[in-house]
Amino acid sequence: MILRSLQIVILVLGILSPASESLRFELQSGQTKCIAEDIKSNSMTVGKYHVVNPNEGHPLPESHKLTVRVTSSHGNSFHSAEKMETGQFAFTASEEGDYMACFWAPDHSPPVTMTVDFDWRTGVHAKDWSNVAKKGQVDVMELELKKMYDTVTSIQEEMYYLRAREEEMQELNQATTSKMVWMSLLSLLLCLSVAGLQFWHLKTFFEKKKLI
Repeated sequence: MILRSLQIVILVLGILSPASESLRFELQSGQTKCIAEDIKSNSMTVGKYHVVNPNEGHPLPESHKLTVRVTSSHGNSFHSAEKMETGQFAFTASEEGDYMACFWAPDHSPPVTMTVDFDWRTGVHAKDWSNVAKKGQVDVMELELKKMYDTVTSIQEEMYYLRAREEEMQELNQATTSKMVWMSLLSLLLCLSVAGLQFWHLKTFFEKKKLI
């Protein structure tokens, strides 16, 4: 019963934890496809990619090669490879924001279309739990507890991140509201000044015409 409850908790926490992205896409020669992932600072991320062989049992055609580059939102490169059939990358994010993985297929005549498998994992999902269990010689329960601890830590960091973003938005809203109030007061003062000048001009005009 306890083990089942623990499994349910782990399942719920797993749903709330940072998601991983595993996909398959097609890429035509001479074209580029980029995939973005929002990664928090100090979060671990791993990625694996390979070109699907269109002819099983035969060598991969020379035309089916990839140039891959992973960069941060600030333009810093974290992975770069040319003419690759398969590859992988792993790093700890030193910057917060969107990271971009771009795949480029060189021009080929006639044009070819290749299929690429790409698996990108961040946060808790980036850890190789099978190796953790093997190296630590831990039992199943201890491994699950390690997973749950890392997942809870990840969720806590995500909550702190969202709270910081919320505070930034509140500060931005307050600053915008303050600017709008000052603009409204300035507009009102300007309108009253124009109205006063018009009143003074009309009064002076009527006095010259001896109408008042």
